[in-house]
Amino acid sequence: MTSDIRSYGLVTASYWGFTLTDGALRMLVLLYFHALGYQPLELAFLFLLYEFMGVVTNLFGGWIGARFGLRLTLYGGLMIQIAALVMLSLLPSDLSISASVAYVMMSQALSGIAKDLTKMSSKSAVKIVAGDGLDGRLFKWVSLLTGSKNALKGVGFFLGGFLLTALGFQGALLAMAGALLLVLMGCAFGLKSNLGKAKDKVKFTEIFSRSSDVNWLSAARIFLFASRDVWFVVGVPVFLAGTLGWSNAETGGFMASWIIGYGFVQALVPKLLSKSRDLNRAAGSARLWGAMLGLIPIAIVLGFDHFSQVWLIGGLIIFGVFFAVNSAVHSYLIVGYADVEKASLSIGFYYMANAIGRLTGTLLSGLIFQFYGLIACLIASSIMILIAVLFTLPLGKSNEQEAYSE
Repeated sequence: MTSDIRSYGLVTASYWGFTLTDGALRMLVLLYFHALGYQPLELAFLFLLYEFMGVVTNLFGGWIGARFGLRLTLYGGLMIQIAALVMLSLLPSDLSISASVAYVMMSQALSGIAKDLTKMSSKSAVKIVAGDGLDGRLFKWVSLLTGSKNALKGVGFFLGGFLLTALGFQGALLAMAGALLLVLMGCAFGLKSNLGKAKDKVKFTEIFSRSSDVNWLSAARIFLFASRDVWFVVGVPVFLAGTLGWSNAETGGFMASWIIGYGFVQALVPKLLSKSRDLNRAAGSARLWGAMLGLIPIAIVLGFDHFSQVWLIGGLIIFGVFFAVNSAVHSYLIVGYADVEKASLSIGFYYMANAIGRLTGTLLSGLIFQFYGLIACLIASSIMILIAVLFTLPLGKSNEQEAYSE
């Protein structure tokens, strides 16, 4: 048990280090290419392969983790991210816009693979160490990991804007690659080789979940995260920088603060919803908080013309609080529904759905904002949240039926 906790600590620390570079890279790419004159849809395309490769990685990464252990997936994620950062730093300056977009998309594809390999490794390690966690430990650990990750990603957003100003585009990328290499070296000798490896041979066909609760929750996750990214990825930062005239530091600072605050709220969710450690009650919390979340984008839209900038920023902050609760409850549910022996399979499948949602939201963020504006992005967000809530309605019903039949 002690060695499992040590391995979990190493995985988590590595994930934190990776998260800083991932958040910094996102803001670095967005601000740099926006300053070069890229249109919103072109900016969205820069991140499409990042999100698409997350879909593929989660689908196969869970099987790889269960078959060969989480050490392989973690080390692979860190090394691929280092390669992606170095590749992007070598971007030729004489390329056309279309060629530059293609080049950046390829480097972002590597980052997408890296991000989801490390995420799946850390979330699976929680389940292995905490077990079913009926004493509330699982809920607390999942929320703490998810919350700290998002807080650090927010710090990464701020770091990306700072490094772009201080070191320039190429210098910032190489500095992050060097830092991540140190992280990789730090965990290279302390991780158990069989952490997360299933005792029984895992069939490749098991990458698709057979649990109805995992499937319904995964469907809900698609629309939950699409509802955030439809305004978060391109719409709001470009609106702040382009329409409101905010500087790179102000735009990056707000986006960073939003993510950091969102992460802190996630870490506090187990105290806020202390009775929701039971999975059926947690499913009820997902439905209730989801319904309340869906009202917030509509409220922002209705008051936007009257209160403008203050109303928008305040509404997005409130959205972040409610979204954090929803995300934390969803993250707890998937780890709770996952089988301890093959945790990475269910978690990988679930985060494949998460990546589909981010991919959809990213594309729609650029597309809707460019042709219809920020208001349309927020309306789309509310619709997606409603669909996510509908997909949470069947959660726990299969377990109740099984218990009743017994």
